[in-house]
Amino acid sequence: MLLGMGHTLICKCGYVLAWNGVLGTNQNSQHLTDWWTASHIIHGFLFYWFLWLVARKLPIGWRFAMATAIEAFWEILENTPLIMDRYRTATISLDYFGDSVINSLSDIVAMMIGFALARTIPVWASVAVVIGLETTTMILIRDGLLLNIVMLVWPMQAILDWQNAL
Repeated sequence: MLLGMGHTLICKCGYVLAWNGVLGTNQNSQHLTDWWTASHIIHGFLFYWFLWLVARKLPIGWRFAMATAIEAFWEILENTPLIMDRYRTATISLDYFGDSVINSLSDIVAMMIGFALARTIPVWASVAVVIGLETTTMILIRDGLLLNIVMLVWPMQAILDWQNAL
């Protein structure tokens, strides 16, 4: 689907890195993992908890498939002109032009890892992992899942100014 929307299979730079941690470049969201991989791991935790609450009678395999479908849907939606333009106008992602296909696939795998972790570790450890990932990205890159959601839904100049001060 992403290829059909004009996204590249891999980074336009011609190579694939396991990790790209350089901010503010056109290589963000183009390699296997980056700072925003943490938010996709958190998606896995959130989807596991949500589906446990609303569909706990379904076998775990079905819940896992549902979570994967939701994440895949988000990867497609996130890479539409509507959302990409929103990122560029309302967040610090001024040069964001979408994910490469390999990055989107890696984001889905990251969600799967978060889902599997949420299923296997105690709830208190799940909460600690989510808080730890979110806190780490907020401290190191002034971004994270919560800030991303806030800035997409209700952009705040104070947050944008704080993010740009990095």
